[in-house]
Amino acid sequence: MLWVAFVVVHVGVAWLGFVLPNEPMGDVYRVYQPWSACALWGDVDGFCPGTREIMGITEPWVYPQLALVPMILAWLFAWAGGYTIGWVVLVALIDACAFALLVGRGRSRGRTTAAWFWLALIALLGPVGLYRLDGLTAALAVAGCLWLAGRPVLASALLAIGTWIKVWPAALVAAALVAGRRRLGVVTGAVAVSAATLGVIAVAGGGAHALGFVTGQTDRGLQIEAPVSAYYLWRAVLQVPGSHVFYDGELLTFQVTGPQVDVVIALMTPLLVVAVAAIAAVGLRKAWLGARYAVLFPPLALALVMAFIVVNKVGSPQFATWIAAPLVLGLVLDRHRWWGPATLGLVIAGLTQVVYPVLYAGVLSTQPFAIAVLTARNVLYIALLAWALVRLARVPAHRVARRGILAPAP
Repeated sequence: MLWVAFVVVHVGVAWLGFVLPNEPMGDVYRVYQPWSACALWGDVDGFCPGTREIMGITEPWVYPQLALVPMILAWLFAWAGGYTIGWVVLVALIDACAFALLVGRGRSRGRTTAAWFWLALIALLGPVGLYRLDGLTAALAVAGCLWLAGRPVLASALLAIGTWIKVWPAALVAAALVAGRRRLGVVTGAVAVSAATLGVIAVAGGGAHALGFVTGQTDRGLQIEAPVSAYYLWRAVLQVPGSHVFYDGELLTFQVTGPQVDVVIALMTPLLVVAVAAIAAVGLRKAWLGARYAVLFPPLALALVMAFIVVNKVGSPQFATWIAAPLVLGLVLDRHRWWGPATLGLVIAGLTQVVYPVLYAGVLSTQPFAIAVLTARNVLYIALLAWALVRLARVPAHRVARRGILAPAP
């Protein structure tokens, strides 16, 4: 039944991409397809006339360089009905691999519950979860989290690959380094993937753009879906002069502007660094005091991922896919305690699909109802972060005396 549901959900969500408004598949055929085609063949319909542009190698890019790999691989399945179909087939296959790892032999109630949850999340989130890079990295993250305890090298390699595609899985690598007992394995996998990636970039002549995705974040403004943008969105709703939504043609994003917006933009990245460091510090103390990995890692991972979403000037609907991995792992390990936040995650996914693509035209034109739904979704993001922080603070940890000194509890 799980595999039947897997097929139904993926076919149904893929179909929704063709029928829902506001181009939920737009990134695939507007940017992924021409970027990959330019890298493979050069001139493509005037997108890269007369040159063979390779994003992240010959040109600066907002994505890490491995993001180009799945964009190119999607061409392998384009025979099935074009590049967009090829993309969704690729994502579905990667989802299937992670899903098989999660379900196993179907004998664990925790894994079965987590599998149903993940399918529900994909269905409620809708096409943006399949037609974006984030959906693909979410599957890598689920597999990586499941393997961390037993196969840390392979798990961290998967998470590192995900990081070199869309950055956010770095939060899971950080959580593994803080909470794990096999840190050398985590470091080995992540360093091996990063070194190999940087080596290929250097050989290809892209050294100047190797970390362009990091420096490029500093040039971003406040995207409309970021929680911090709510103040300016509601000013625009109330038609307060000076606040409005505009389109950044270079970054291909909708942003907000208003009074002191440059100050807010400048503060957000340092604030994110501080928030992540503070959460990691709490996790480090818990680990030092002897907290068990199975109890510490899930809330720490969720807290770090939610910080990446909440304390961020960048916001997109596909960010909702990020919550899948820590919530899936939480359900696998302790489904009774984690069903509450998992339910909250499902509500977040459902509201996200209502925001995009259903009400997105209303969001761009700052219609009150659409902005209210977006605001409610962002409030729930904050609530999920709060739950993760409270749970992290309550993780039991103690040290016992052993031969006259303090040592971690077994």
